Amino acid sequence: MADSLPAPDVTELLLGWQRGDPGALDRLLPLVYAELRRLARAHLRRERPGHTLQPTALVHEAYVRLVGGRGRTPQNRTQLFALAARLMRQILVDHARRKLASKRGGSATLVDLAESIEAAPAASLDLLALDEALTELHGLDPRLCRIVELRFFAGLTIDETAETLGVSTATVERDWSVSRSWLHQRLSL
Repeated sequence: MADSLPAPDVTELLLGWQRGDPGALDRLLPLVYAELRRLARAHLRRERPGHTLQPTALVHEAYVRLVGGRGRTPQNRTQLFALAARLMRQILVDHARRKLASKRGGSATLVDLAESIEAAPAASLDLLALDEALTELHGLDPRLCRIVELRFFAGLTIDETAETLGVSTATVERDWSVSRSWLHQRLSL
């Protein structure tokens, strides 16, 4: 009986994509699709009931932006999911803006701001207000903004966030606390 070839590693496929292997992305998507759908469902759970985007559509749109993007290519699984979470956030914000533009005085899209995706909701806020606050936070301290994106939107742990950013877990814990406090004050106004 012939030994089957081992499944390719996500990191290997990302490196192949970076080197220009067109088939690397085709082989990568099936390996990460279920996790991307989980991430999309987590994003959509924070949206208003009856949202018109479905998890599959959100995953596909994020994939199209990932493939067509001119940004930095993720080097490993953690960076891939962090980038996917950022793209999903942008897609949802763009969707909310289009909805508000099409309905004068339309209602805002609500999300739950939580310590992490698995934690109990701390407060409800408008997705567009959160996006504006994160843009402002990025101008003040890009790392604080990145930590919010990685923890809240990508659902990364403290350790995964520290690894992605190349900083200590103590730095992430401190910055996570500062960024949550800053956002709470900014969004409570």
